[in-house]
Amino acid sequence: MNKNGPVVVIEDDEDDQIVLSEIFKILDYKNKIVFFKDGDLALEYLNKTDTIPFLILSDINMPKINGFELRSRIHTNEQLHLKCIPYLFFTTSANRKSVVEAYAMSVQGFFVKPDTHQKLENTIRKIMEYWRECIAPSEYGDE
Repeated sequence: MNKNGPVVVIEDDEDDQIVLSEIFKILDYKNKIVFFKDGDLALEYLNKTDTIPFLILSDINMPKINGFELRSRIHTNEQLHLKCIPYLFFTTSANRKSVVEAYAMSVQGFFVKPDTHQKLENTIRKIMEYWRECIAPSEYGDE
């Protein structure tokens, strides 16, 4: 896990992108925030970049491929899977079926977007701090 890498946000709603940009700026994390409006563009970036992202925040309902399909493609891609990029769903609503399906696909978190700016800021802070503390297998190199 590259704790200094970019945070990949897959979000097709431009208003949500603006709000998230503001929150990351307020929280002053040094990670670059890279937005994609659909899963195809995110997957293309992940396959081409040499930089390992810090984490992926993905909406579920998106054009082209949805968040579940994107997670499946990343999880079954050996090159991407070995990069140990935490994959979290960050969506407007949840139901039991979608949460169960997400965890069956080995996502590392499922969050419903809070309805206020302050709650959203608190959620992003908690996510970032948790993953900054977390240790991944990739941190041990070739021991």
